[in-house]
Amino acid sequence: MIGKENLFTDEQMKQFIANGYVMIKPNVPTSLHKTIYQKLDEVVAKEGNPGNNLLPRVPEIQEVFDNPVVRGAFTSVIGPNYIMHPHRHPHHNGPGSKGGGWHKDSLGGKVRNHRCWWAMALYFPQDTPIEIGPTAVMPGTHYYLSRNNDVSEVKFPACGEAGTMIIIHYDMWHQATANLTEKNRFMLKFEFARMQWPIEPTWNNQQEDWKSIEGPEPANDQTIMWEHLWNWLSGKSTKKTPNRASESEISQWMTALRIGTQPERLEATNQLGKLGENGQEAIPALVDILGDPSEPVGLNAAYALGNIIDQESVSPLVDALNHDSETVRRHATYALTSVGLPATPELIDSLTHESEHVRANVAYALGEIGSSNSALALSKPLDSDSVVVRRNVVESLGIIPDSFHISIPTLVKALEDPDKQIRFTSVLSLARIGPDAEDAIPALQSALKDEDRYVRGYAVEALKQIGPPESKEILLDFLTTTRWCPSTTRESTF
Repeated sequence: MIGKENLFTDEQMKQFIANGYVMIKPNVPTSLHKTIYQKLDEVVAKEGNPGNNLLPRVPEIQEVFDNPVVRGAFTSVIGPNYIMHPHRHPHHNGPGSKGGGWHKDSLGGKVRNHRCWWAMALYFPQDTPIEIGPTAVMPGTHYYLSRNNDVSEVKFPACGEAGTMIIIHYDMWHQATANLTEKNRFMLKFEFARMQWPIEPTWNNQQEDWKSIEGPEPANDQTIMWEHLWNWLSGKSTKKTPNRASESEISQWMTALRIGTQPERLEATNQLGKLGENGQEAIPALVDILGDPSEPVGLNAAYALGNIIDQESVSPLVDALNHDSETVRRHATYALTSVGLPATPELIDSLTHESEHVRANVAYALGEIGSSNSALALSKPLDSDSVVVRRNVVESLGIIPDSFHISIPTLVKALEDPDKQIRFTSVLSLARIGPDAEDAIPALQSALKDEDRYVRGYAVEALKQIGPPESKEILLDFLTTTRWCPSTTRESTF
């Protein structure tokens, strides 16, 4: 049990939602960080980068991630029972390094989640002043697929003393900066996955509704989106009481959508979104700017539409899934996810659409909406020729509750898919289902022999999550065979 003192405050959660990161410092002895740095420095010098074998090679790192401060941070942003992804990497920034380019980590071509199903830890075992080349993040950019390349982009270097850790949303734009010293700089990256839908706040929550951040906010005001994500993380399934506005105010905001400056268009989308069902007349204008040249404006339009649209008015958004512009299609998908259950019937009908990108986005949105009524329809596209459709199907089946009698046989079948991402996502989905996936144990035992390292890694986690004696025996046998001895090196083989 994590004590409240180790959970994020409301202010930290708002910073994470809006800016995409929070800095923390595990309360472990400084000597532990020193040991980790020294061992890692030696390993890299003698053996090269250990990659995914980082933990067994330097097992002291696990003490850092078991610390209540770290566990409290991840419990806050991705809920209890989160898991550590089998991929982890020590990023070595050597003396004289010029740094690296801005990037997001790969996600295999699927729609990127605004809702926090994934998070990362960037841990620095050495003192990390600006001169040694810390990793820098770009606050507020975790929701943007593209760079804005304007004044809204701010570079934040994660400087701090040994043990500093920055918790970031998986989709944050980040880069290595130049190392101007004669020392090695290590940043240890670990990924973590949410295992269950949020049903209540998992941080030290005091405020029911979203309120403005006390500290600096990103340059782009995306309140309508931040409110949605706050509510989702809080487990809220109902929308706020809609605001009211005069006809002249609504007309002014709709005019701003057409001819206003970028900040004015952002403000207009925020205000129209707050109207909820009272903003129906703005639907066509908001749909028209889903592809706004400014990605933040298009996203705000999507979440405004999510607040306004009901089952009777959802068709324009579903139609937008077949737009020529990938940006419009993507933003329409986020909007439909925000609409929620009222969008489900039309989305299910669209699973048989002739367009691959429509079917793929529909499969993603149905998972994010989470209606058990969609599980049966979602299981059918598993026979699709489209890899991206199948990838989204198997991920969605793992997060839709109360449909396991349909999901489990479908996911077991997907373990034979030729696409490795479909196989490892299917195993992750079975891990998320947990004890109810007991029928999948034989298939998971076979998955321990899969040629792909992440299928095997997730299979270990799935057997752990399912939990009966049979799965534990299989798991122990596998781990006994594959165990790593951290003392064994080229210099000391026995």
